[in-house]
Formats: sequence, C-alpha cells, structure tokens
Amino acid sequence: MSKILVVDDQRNMRTTLAMMLRGAGYEVDEAADGSQGADLGAKGAYDVVLTDLRMGGFDGIGVLRAVKESNANTEVIVMTAYGTIESAVEAMRLGAFDYIQKPFSEQELLVKVERAIQNRKLTGEVQLLASEFKERYRFENIVGRSQAVREVLGRIVKVAPTDATVLITGESGTGKELVAKAIHANSKRADRPFVPVNCAAISETLLESELFGHARGSFTGAISARKGLFEEADGGTFFFDEIAETPLTFQAKLLRAIQENEIRRVGENKPIHVDVRIIAATNQELLTAVSEKRFRQDLYYRLNVARFVLPPLRARREDIPILWEFFLEKYNRKMSCRARAADGVIEALTQYDFPGNIRELENMVEQAVALSGGGVISVDDVLPAAVQPKRAPEAGGRLLADVVDCAERQAIEAALRECDGSRERAAEVLGISATTLWRKMTRLTITYPPG
Repeated sequence: MSKILVVDDQRNMRTTLAMMLRGAGYEVDEAADGSQGADLGAKGAYDVVLTDLRMGGFDGIGVLRAVKESNANTEVIVMTAYGTIESAVEAMRLGAFDYIQKPFSEQELLVKVERAIQNRKLTGEVQLLASEFKERYRFENIVGRSQAVREVLGRIVKVAPTDATVLITGESGTGKELVAKAIHANSKRADRPFVPVNCAAISETLLESELFGHARGSFTGAISARKGLFEEADGGTFFFDEIAETPLTFQAKLLRAIQENEIRRVGENKPIHVDVRIIAATNQELLTAVSEKRFRQDLYYRLNVARFVLPPLRARREDIPILWEFFLEKYNRKMSCRARAADGVIEALTQYDFPGNIRELENMVEQAVALSGGGVISVDDVLPAAVQPKRAPEAGGRLLADVVDCAERQAIEAALRECDGSRERAAEVLGISATTLWRKMTRLTITYPPG
C-alpha cells in the first residue's frame, strides 16, 4: 500500500483530501502545518507528499526542501490557489513532481497522485538496477568453456565500451538478453537505465505509444501526456527483444529515431532528443525477413553494426555439465536444498538436443530441485521421455519430436484450463515467458477455448 502525507493548515481541506485518498486505497498521514509536514516528511517513508503551497509560517517550499533533502525519491505535489502559478513553477524547478490548482476534482487529484507513485517506483527500480547491475549480470553469469562462449565474451569486452549499435541473433533461450545486459553493465552507461521491451508482447496499436510516449488526448483513453520507454532510457541502453516482430510502419519511425537521436510522441510534432544505445535481438533470420518484405533493409543495416550470433546449446554440448552445476547451485541456494544428480543424469543431458536451449535446461533444474525435496535427482526427474533415442517410426511407435510435442500440448492445455485461458498466468505456471508460450501455441495450433 502506497503511503501519502497530506500537509495543509486548513483542517477541512486536509481532512477531505485524506478521506479521498484513503477511499482510493492509500495509507495517509496528516500534518496540520508546514513545520509538522517537514518533520514528518523528513522522517517518514512516504511515496508522495501532497502539500499546500501557501501556509502561515513554514510554507510548502520549505516542506519540499525538507522532504527532498532526506529522501530524494519521495515525490512532492504542491497545491496552489489561483494567482500563485509562478510559485508552483518555482516548486517544480526545486524538484516537485507536479502541481495542482485549486479547486480541483477528486479524479484530477487521484490521476496526479497515481502518476507520482508510478514515477517513484520507476526511479527506485532504476537506482536498484544501477547499484546491483554489475554484480547481477557480470560475465561470470555467462557460463561455459566452449570456444563459442569464449568468442562471445571476447566480443563483449571489445564492443561494450563503445556506443556501437548491437544486433544479437540466435534461437530462443540462448541468452540474448543476458548478453545485452552484460554489454550494458560493462559500458560507460552502466549507471544509467537498461530498458528492455519485448516487441512480440505489445500489440501493434500500442507499440508506438509505449516506446515514444503520447500527448494528452492523442487517442481514446489518453487522459494525460505520458513519457515513452525511449525517454525513460535516456542516457542508458534500450534493448529491443524480438525486433523482427515490429510492423513495417513502426520500423520506419524507429530508423529515424536511431539515426536522428530524437523521437516524437504520438499526437505531437515537437521532436524530443534522446541519448540511448540500441541493442536489438531476434530469433529470426533477418535477411530472410528482408527478402520477404517483412523487415526494412535500411533498418537491418543500421542495426547490424556489431553482430553477435549465439549458438544453440546442442552446438556447445561441452557446456551442459557446467550449466547444470551453475543452475543446481543457484536453485539449491534459493530453495535451501542440497539436491544432487544421480549417476547418468549428466550423460543423458548431453545427449538431449534442448530445443528450448539454456532456458529449457534452467527450467529442468529448477523443477528437479523443487520435486527432489533436497535428495537425489534421477534421470526420470529431469528427462522422463526426451532421453529416449530417436528412432524411425515403427508400428505403434513415434518419433521423439512427436512425444515432446504431445507432452507440451498436454501441459499447455492443462495450464490454460487452470488459468481460465490467461496466457500470462499460464506462462508463469509453465515456467516460460509469455512470448515462448505464444510461439509454442502457434506451432502446435493450440487455441483456447478449443475450437
């Protein structure tokens, strides 16, 4: 529950505001004057401070300064009466998030408070990532001893310090986002935001608004102006996952944004300068998409400056035992377990082709540790059917791929039933991303409810 402090020396106004905010589900404290507001704001952990600007003695500017000195992440909204707009603008210059002019409606107040809370959360997340990024996404998390892995690490070392645009290709689950994060973490932008977006997970109608932002009234439901993700990434790195899923109309605007370092919000003509490094990733062959007129050739060449091609796990089988131990240690620690592999598990894994690549292996380990109860993990716990060798079809027999498809279909349909058709919740149940679930449903022609 978000916590708000209301500061106003007029009791009726203060009480009314507190009732509105509590009715909207917020936890609210009240301060009867500016001095008390400054003390509470400096000591309490508030998400938002809503303060009147004109108060006897200690005014709203004093409250703003006291709050920002003690906790810069707390957002402050100042309330101003007619004729004091200049003071409100001064408050904005000193760090206030927004101002609201009396008299105002309950809806107007709640919209501004919610925007302030969302900005507070985003700022906190960005700062958390900045402080933990290098530890969480250091090179040690790109695990393996194969030549392919050594080549990837070597290219990261060379490319990361530059501002070169990066294109990462490879099958789903090969670690494209992990490489992107490692590049960011070892760049001069490491203390600035890393903003990822999955292009396949955003509808075509919302993609431009999400990335570039929009002006108030630019479309139905746009009740206020909004910054896009590009602006949130200013100074940092923007990661486009599944870049090939973007429509051609958007690709033209993206190309301009990359070339000119500027964007235009939906509904506005004024350009906004942004300084971001672009890293894009795809599991598709972009040259094929170009030849089929699904991807712009000029955008492809603009992205294909520093290229990383990540190999599938079946092409670096010598890394499977190392990855197994890495994930086993991770989930033993996370679940306070001491699970270990029985004889034959590693051998079975190295014979498996891993269509889901590293992500599939990690999911296998997590599930095995959870089900083992901290004991011994057997081959059947990890790969009950997939370790069977491929064979030609016989009477009553099936290929391995058919067995896997059947098992996946049953698991996906069961998860969808359990989650009332919600793909997002079903993906969480299955331990995969919503994008991966969508691809599997498309490949297996699964619909819900069944047609």
